[in-house]
Amino acid sequence: MTVERLRVRAYAKVNLDLRVGSRRGDGYHHLTTVLQSIALHDTLTLRAVDGPCRVRCSATGVPHDHGNLVWTAAAALWRALGRPGEPWGATVTITKRIPAQAGLGGGTSDAVAALAGLCRLWDVSFAPQCVRAVAAEVGADGPFFLVGGTALGVGRGDEVYPLEEVSPHWVLIVVPPRGVPTARAYGWMDRDRDGPRRGGGRARRVPPFVGSTLDVAALTNDLERPVARRRREIREATQTLRDAGAVAAAMTGSGSAVFGLFTTRARAGSAARGVERPGWRVIVTRTMSRPALAQRFWV
Repeated sequence: MTVERLRVRAYAKVNLDLRVGSRRGDGYHHLTTVLQSIALHDTLTLRAVDGPCRVRCSATGVPHDHGNLVWTAAAALWRALGRPGEPWGATVTITKRIPAQAGLGGGTSDAVAALAGLCRLWDVSFAPQCVRAVAAEVGADGPFFLVGGTALGVGRGDEVYPLEEVSPHWVLIVVPPRGVPTARAYGWMDRDRDGPRRGGGRARRVPPFVGSTLDVAALTNDLERPVARRRREIREATQTLRDAGAVAAAMTGSGSAVFGLFTTRARAGSAARGVERPGWRVIVTRTMSRPALAQRFWV
């Protein structure tokens, strides 16, 4: 049956752990990271149209059409199908909830969700490796959003391997008013290190495990210290979450969002009331497992 309209949720992520090695030949850094899906999500509404692809979003600062990663994903999928010209036949409307420039992966997650939705809308299917290649075009963490749950990312973060799911946690996210561009965060880290050999070649240190279970109390993010040196609010938010009883608290990705893990919703909610500051956005959400993520489409 032809689908004329559908909706899909694009879930955010946090980097539970992020180890950064030296710069690669392609300009990226060698990474070892543990990524985790969370319930915070954008919603994409896709409609079949007789016209060129369009991307719409009313959120401030979110680009439309060619400047949006959703359009980039549509164009990459169109090329993979061997079709000439620019993508045709769909309008994608994004309802944003995931803060931008926060290290939560919102733009890439939107793009990968759009890929899945467009495959349904256009009634096409690909081998998994082809879908993964298209997802990698829109962002280093694109392949993760095809997997979800708890996963290990290596290389640029685009080589993704599912891990044993972490135990369910409530996640308290604090987003200071100033975003942190990814390139700037890595530039700060490179300048703070004592030379190009500081991290060895690849990201040699591995995330902390007890057997096959991730040790959430021993998590770290190599970007947090250089970013927090320039952004005092990162230090304040992280310490506030720890003081509020978080099992673990850290910056996610290149920031500016900071997250705390809590064992119960009541503790997360209580902590949320204690971390409110003028200009800070505070979000209570939870971790998401791979089986739960499978139910993200509806017509």
